[in-house]
Amino acid sequence: MLKLNRRAMIALAAAATAAMTPALAEDVAAPAAAPGDFSIGAADAKVKIVEYASYTCPHCAHFHETVFGELKKNYIDTGKVHFTLREVYFDRYGLWAAMVARCGGEMRYFGIHDMLFAKQSEWAASEDPAQVVANLKAIGLAAGVDQAALDACLDDQGQAEAMIAQFEANMAADDVKGTPTIIVNGTKYSNMTYEELAAILDAELAK
Repeated sequence: MLKLNRRAMIALAAAATAAMTPALAEDVAAPAAAPGDFSIGAADAKVKIVEYASYTCPHCAHFHETVFGELKKNYIDTGKVHFTLREVYFDRYGLWAAMVARCGGEMRYFGIHDMLFAKQSEWAASEDPAQVVANLKAIGLAAGVDQAALDACLDDQGQAEAMIAQFEANMAADDVKGTPTIIVNGTKYSNMTYEELAAILDAELAK
């Protein structure tokens, strides 16, 4: 998958709320503090899952549609599994989507996460970046984030830089090459069905 040059991606992110006017590389802000990841489930759960996913990855959307709901109901909500999402940015649309998800804060993050995957074929379909930004803002508004907050989040160059730095460091540390990648108690797996994942989780829980 093609990954944009970091400075080009930051410039594109900065342009999101400026009528898509290209930003100069020299104007890129310094990184903000490490943004961290979002997690759900019992922190002391026996099984830890880390999913690497891009909001523009069709395979990730399919995993979310066919696997995540059952995973959440049967393992996360029951306290058996602690789940962490690590965002991957292979393109500017994916970066913008993650910025909108994070704009909702911890309370709204996974709700927006669900909406982004459920509506991926709608919001990401346009070749017009300005339309994609408008689509993403509509999702944020529907999730309860106000317009001013969305504008500020999408215009935060320092946050975008920090998010990309974190994504690159995590991908390198875990040697992740594609999405979705699922890491269960330190063991890395590629895309799989719910039945395959459940078998892995049950084996870990039985140890």
